Amino acid sequence: MSIAYDYSREPIPAVPSAKPRLLLIDGQHVPSLSGRTFKTLNPATEQVIATVAEGNEVDVDRAVAAARRAFEGPWRSMRASERGQILLRLVDLMKQHADEIAALESLDAGKPIAGVLRQDLPAAIDTLTYYAGWADKISGEVVSTRDDALTYTVREPVGVVAAIVPWNFPLMIGMWKLAPALACGCTIVMKPAELTSLSALRIGELALQAGLPPGVLNIVTGPGRVVGDALVNHPDVDKVTFTGSPGVGRGILRGAAGNFKRVSLELGGKSANVIFDDADIEAASKAAASGIFFNAGQVCSAGSRVLAHEKVYDEVVERLTQRARAIRIGDPADRATTMGPVISEKQMKSILDYVDIGRNEGAFLTTGGERVGDRGYFVSPAVFANVKHEMRISQEEIFGPVVSVIKFSDEADALRIANGTAYSLAAGVWSRDIGRVQRFARKANAGTVWINTYGYTDVRLPWGGVRDSGLGREHGTAALENFTEPKAVWMNLSV
Repeated sequence: MSIAYDYSREPIPAVPSAKPRLLLIDGQHVPSLSGRTFKTLNPATEQVIATVAEGNEVDVDRAVAAARRAFEGPWRSMRASERGQILLRLVDLMKQHADEIAALESLDAGKPIAGVLRQDLPAAIDTLTYYAGWADKISGEVVSTRDDALTYTVREPVGVVAAIVPWNFPLMIGMWKLAPALACGCTIVMKPAELTSLSALRIGELALQAGLPPGVLNIVTGPGRVVGDALVNHPDVDKVTFTGSPGVGRGILRGAAGNFKRVSLELGGKSANVIFDDADIEAASKAAASGIFFNAGQVCSAGSRVLAHEKVYDEVVERLTQRARAIRIGDPADRATTMGPVISEKQMKSILDYVDIGRNEGAFLTTGGERVGDRGYFVSPAVFANVKHEMRISQEEIFGPVVSVIKFSDEADALRIANGTAYSLAAGVWSRDIGRVQRFARKANAGTVWINTYGYTDVRLPWGGVRDSGLGREHGTAALENFTEPKAVWMNLSV
């Protein structure tokens, strides 16, 4: 999907304002009851973009109560086709405001504007369009049990959903949660990441313009340790959908036990991208560079471990090094920029610490791994050679533009290394041998396996992993199961 956009003019800037961005509760834009606010920064300049209302437990209570009223009232009783039409009106509004939404996302998250317009925004619109079409097609089935009964199933909305959204793809992943939940007839309290709240708040405004009834979508901004914890522990929340770190995911599982909330978690990754010696090395190296350096490496499925066969290892290292050096780092508003900053000073320091760890472990840094400039959180893309599978930079998720290139000898060795972490989100394999790639795809511990490509997703395909990569699946019909409960109906025909 493409978005019409006039590249002859600069994106509309999000002008800093003394007026804080407010919470969205029960169809109204309201300040937090405490009156507290926090500042959101442009990671490319470290300057304040806006102030945002800082919600707390009391605001969460208000939002959940509004969501419950809307669920028991107008939203659940509305015809499914009408719900779908409201979502389609929101699609139209997002297209009309595409440049504004993209500018907000670029400023708030440090994303190159060209990438937002090419991928993030079209993906969000595609997701909303797809699930709008599902709104009146969610059905059960008649099950033959016995002659004197009519037995069938229906799927009912799960209820009030807490949607906790990460900072790396706030617009796109936010829509992964919002669209299917609304299509299924659920109501939502969304908590955007504290670092990237602006696009979610704008979508909330547009949703009201589209005709979404008050209370169906509520947005409470603020720190995860306050707002997120309050949602997870709230007794009137029926479902939590979360994307983020495994550590936080474990805490959500513990908190959800209070009322046995349904939980779906999309967590981390340390994905292996395996290049055999019979692969197209140029195509594989190009895709491997994109697979780790896209979005400054802040991608859960980033191919942060490139496994190269010993016969082509040196060539792969050289090609990755050349591509890393050619990446244009700079102002996200510049259409020529291909890599912006990482999200925060804290994240930048964490990435640079991992670069030091890699050096100390004995890996060889061929390029990058340094802060770029003295303003903004820019890190040059780093390539580590001579990486051993057991090293921390091979085992731990760095979530930055750092790739570890690991040598392997044969299929068994490649599979051992690829499966040798706590993560299982994604993997890639490059070879002209159809039997080899199929064997790898079957045995790889991964929710998605790319063959002779890397990194593509589509809302029509399930997405997720197991172990430290989470539980449950997003996208496709799997998401409909996340937000509905099956009910069996037994009607006696012998009366």
